Amino acid sequence: MEHQLCFTEQAENAIGRLIDTLRPSRESVARRYGVQEYVRTIIARTFAEEQVNAYMFGSVPLRTYLPDGDIDLSVFCSQETAQSIRDSWAVKLQSVIEHEQSSGNAPYKIGDVTVINAEVKLLKCLVDNIVVDISFNQIGGLITLNFLEEINSLIGNSNIFKRSIILIKAWCYYESRLLGAHHGLISTYALETLVLYVFNKYHSSSMDSPLAVLYNFLVEFSNFDWDHYCLSLLGPVPLKDMPSGGITADAALAPQHTLLEVDSRLADSLGRFKAEMASSKGEGAPRAFVIRCLNIMDPLLPTNNLGRSVVRSSFARIRRAFGHAATLLRCVALKASPQLPAVSKDKLAADSVADDEPAAADDAEGQRDVAAAIDRAMANLAVPRSPSGPRRTMKQEPGAAVMNGPLLLL
Repeated sequence: MEHQLCFTEQAENAIGRLIDTLRPSRESVARRYGVQEYVRTIIARTFAEEQVNAYMFGSVPLRTYLPDGDIDLSVFCSQETAQSIRDSWAVKLQSVIEHEQSSGNAPYKIGDVTVINAEVKLLKCLVDNIVVDISFNQIGGLITLNFLEEINSLIGNSNIFKRSIILIKAWCYYESRLLGAHHGLISTYALETLVLYVFNKYHSSSMDSPLAVLYNFLVEFSNFDWDHYCLSLLGPVPLKDMPSGGITADAALAPQHTLLEVDSRLADSLGRFKAEMASSKGEGAPRAFVIRCLNIMDPLLPTNNLGRSVVRSSFARIRRAFGHAATLLRCVALKASPQLPAVSKDKLAADSVADDEPAAADDAEGQRDVAAAIDRAMANLAVPRSPSGPRRTMKQEPGAAVMNGPLLLL
């Protein structure tokens, strides 16, 4: 079933202006590249004898980061060198960055230098008020970046894949507070995979704008049976059929006439990068797919559950938020009185953290013209509090329009 909804030209234009405000500006890109070049210089100096390199991956080189987006860097070296510095690189680099911080000669202000011993060890620091996450030998990040870049190019239509990611990330991050693996919420790569699934399944519908993609995204994943299925790019996979070491394509209940079936270039791209990812992992025993409350299969590494960061309490709120937003968006487009689910927007906001302020809800908004509502939103941007604490204000990049009030209509 395709979720088609006709939006007015005014609404599409308003959303276009919103995306233009959020998307990376030339000044913002230059600033982040300056910061990453500076950090790369520190890394090269720290490991001069080991001859390491550092490269960006993630949302910055993909150009889908939000104004609050961080920089992801990974340190790479030969296999022999990796064995000798794998356990010590973070502490050594932390010492050098802290020395740079206290020297008084640093071209950028540095702060909050911390080593996080998680599943993937990170050195996290603040450079020019931008969060920089440094990891070690994360070749998978580079492969994923190249895959998403190639998929965007193949889908085309004026970078609609990237523009849709920006819009949906903004809704998830600023409006509904659903984005952030470190808060027990959805990771960025999981979200990108969900957006790609929507393109794969609904490519033949009139989904020719980011607003239409957002609507299909909300309807699809508010109705998806997460309790009994894992979502893969090929289709839902019954959890009861999930073998411990991953899955095969046969296990997926693939939708008919998907983009991967219609366009062989995308299928070839997926197969090529999937083989490259498998090669990068070596010949060791594959890690088992760990089933959680939200199960999203990595399209390039089937044993990797991209939904593993989501905790049970957040999962319930995510499902309600998707359903509520889908209903509201349909109502504002049809200029109808929204028949909202029993859970209110205030309840969704209160669920995010016990002492959080409820987000303002104006259910009568659905009776007004969607374009006018979005124009008001752009003029008044009041960003909600983050899931972890104090009220967050959206950072203003050089050259970006200044906004104060709700970010999006939903």
